[in-house]
Amino acid sequence: MRRIEDYALLSDSKSAGLVSLAGSIDWLCLPRFDSGACFASLVGTNDNGHWSLAPLGTTRSVRSYQPGSLVLETVHSTDSGVVAVVDALVPVGDVHRLVRRVEGRSGSVTMRSELRVRFDYGSIIPWVTGRPGHVCAVAGPEALILRTPVEMHGEGFCTVGEFTVRAGDRIGFDLAWFESHLPIPEPIDVDSILDETLEWWTDWSSGLSYDGAYRSEVHTSLTVLKGLSHAATGSFVAAATTSLPEWIGGSRNWDYRYCWLRDATFTLLALLKAGCIGDARSWRDWLVRAVAGDPSRLQIMYGLAGERRLPELELPWLDGFEGSKPVRVGNGAADQVQLDVFGEVMDAMHQARLSGLAPEENAWRIQLAMMEWLEGNWQHADEGIWEVRGGKAQFTHSKVMAWVAFDRAVKTVEQLGLEGDAVRWREERSRIHAEVCANAVNDAGAFTQSYGSKALDAATLMIPLVGFLPATDPRVVATVDAIQRELAVDGLIMRYQVGDAASALSGDGVGGQEGAFLLCSFWLVDCLALMGRHADATALFDRLLMLRNDVGLLSEEYDPISKRQLGNFPQAFSHIAIASGAMTLCELNVGPSEERAHRP
Repeated sequence: MRRIEDYALLSDSKSAGLVSLAGSIDWLCLPRFDSGACFASLVGTNDNGHWSLAPLGTTRSVRSYQPGSLVLETVHSTDSGVVAVVDALVPVGDVHRLVRRVEGRSGSVTMRSELRVRFDYGSIIPWVTGRPGHVCAVAGPEALILRTPVEMHGEGFCTVGEFTVRAGDRIGFDLAWFESHLPIPEPIDVDSILDETLEWWTDWSSGLSYDGAYRSEVHTSLTVLKGLSHAATGSFVAAATTSLPEWIGGSRNWDYRYCWLRDATFTLLALLKAGCIGDARSWRDWLVRAVAGDPSRLQIMYGLAGERRLPELELPWLDGFEGSKPVRVGNGAADQVQLDVFGEVMDAMHQARLSGLAPEENAWRIQLAMMEWLEGNWQHADEGIWEVRGGKAQFTHSKVMAWVAFDRAVKTVEQLGLEGDAVRWREERSRIHAEVCANAVNDAGAFTQSYGSKALDAATLMIPLVGFLPATDPRVVATVDAIQRELAVDGLIMRYQVGDAASALSGDGVGGQEGAFLLCSFWLVDCLALMGRHADATALFDRLLMLRNDVGLLSEEYDPISKRQLGNFPQAFSHIAIASGAMTLCELNVGPSEERAHRP
């Protein structure tokens, strides 16, 4: 049985791959995160493409990232010797390359390389030709060339080679992607390119300034975020994968290789607090470009360069991870109305200005247009933060974030001197606040999922984190207590009760089960810390860190019963939340949540 946590991330800040502990690259998209995978066995079978490079026979394997990087080293111990495989996607140069180096550490180990290229998510078998020293696979517009001194041959529509490695040996593999109508990329020296790759990563990670509590964990998560960034545009993908299931065997399988606006605030704050000014500026600039235009057509997500059309398709030839169908590409939620993104954008831009990023010329004009639209539309129902597919509702979280939009607009005028109608915005802010407090609180004094609903929703944990009410407000305390009592499974927090008859999401249009949502559990950490319950916050944070895999990666969800990660992997928001939670708990720094909630 495969587990999501068996994988490690490879990234060049352009594209991503996942390699298993056993040495098989089962997911690889080139040249972009959202390109059609050439290795797709992660969500299918080996026939859908993979590249295994591992010892023959029984092994005991241990892996780690080289410090400050996503250069992965896996050490395989066998009865006859020890061998290491170093894997990296190369962020330097113009060619998209995956390099692997086999290093003999002791004894003698027989290795097998098995390369099965399948373009377009495992659906296209390429035409493969070979010459001494290289093999080339071509299909339509795409091509891959593998260069290695190992003698390779065809075997069942697969390119294989076996070789023996002894102590001190180093054998390189260079797999380069190129457009098939262009010249074949020039060969490179694998040792040199690995040195350059490691230098690229360490140059970046040496700029991380965070030195507080949980320093190692924060730096690891920030490195993952860098790996999920698209260097050319400044955007961040929500995860490196599509269709890893939120429940094994279920249908809650979505494509997360796109850029969600609601990631903006915590991403910006975490990067800024850690000294990543350049990355934060690039992300801010991407945000301005992406949201430019008619505010009534603001989307919740965009493509890597700000593309707006993300049509959702199902790929029937793929069996899904552990049989979890369907496998989807694209995301239909891009067409939904989710009012909370207006608050996220306004908050992100406000925090960026307060943190010293130079104003972008058109940003405030865009924001003014957004506020004009929101003023006439915040009263309407929407699909909400959880992207329901069963109809709209008056979601509490959406209204709170609409309040955030007006609040940050007022503060931008009052604190930073930009021109705007702060008087009118203050009136709207007060109107929303009063409406939420009147319509979204149950008889027990806790905030509910939507107006008139009896159900709870973990998204209401955001209420103190964005400054709508202080964490010590009795309604916030009652909400936190109720969520811990009714939405917790073994101490981890569910988003909401799927299928709850009292819930606005009982007909969310998807069906099936899901795991505990890790972001919600991290929100609880922040709430507990802001409430003064530091011991409880720290205990939960430490437990969440223990859910990471051996190289520090977290997916979107977790099954507390079967003790396994669920959902797309690695998940950006889970790693943003690690950085945010650590900074909130750190005695020497003001964390992103507290900064967001309490800045005047």
